[in-house]
Amino acid sequence: MELNIGDKAPEFEGKDQNGKTVKLSDYRGKKVILYFYPKDNTPGCTAQACNLRDNYSDLQQEGYEVIGVSTDDEKSHHNFISKFELPFTLIADTDKQIVEQYGVWQEKSMYGRKYMGTMRFTFVIDENGVIQDIIRKVKTKEHTGQILAK
Repeated sequence: MELNIGDKAPEFEGKDQNGKTVKLSDYRGKKVILYFYPKDNTPGCTAQACNLRDNYSDLQQEGYEVIGVSTDDEKSHHNFISKFELPFTLIADTDKQIVEQYGVWQEKSMYGRKYMGTMRFTFVIDENGVIQDIIRKVKTKEHTGQILAK
């Protein structure tokens, strides 16, 4: 299922880096940057997370909360947050439920080998839970600029 701008963002529930249950509905009334990324501590994912970290106050000034989602586990997220001092929540989607709900679990290809993995997509969701923008071509080192340019 492909989500589009104007669609209601699918409700989800997952565990954050501390094992606390997080739901999209917890953020009702707030704007949310929901970003999906392949793997903690890899070059592109680190660049993206650090760009969001470095510009976090700008995002907050615009009223955004940031939530990252990958299929890594809670411990991996906890270490990633500690290592790079990330000020936002990361959700461990180890059962791939959220990535499938958002249509970001797709076939990928590397060195001619095909495999399933998480696409680097970002969903900008308004206070009412409606998708305002979908960034499918994420520039990891300029991601905040992509978000705020909309």
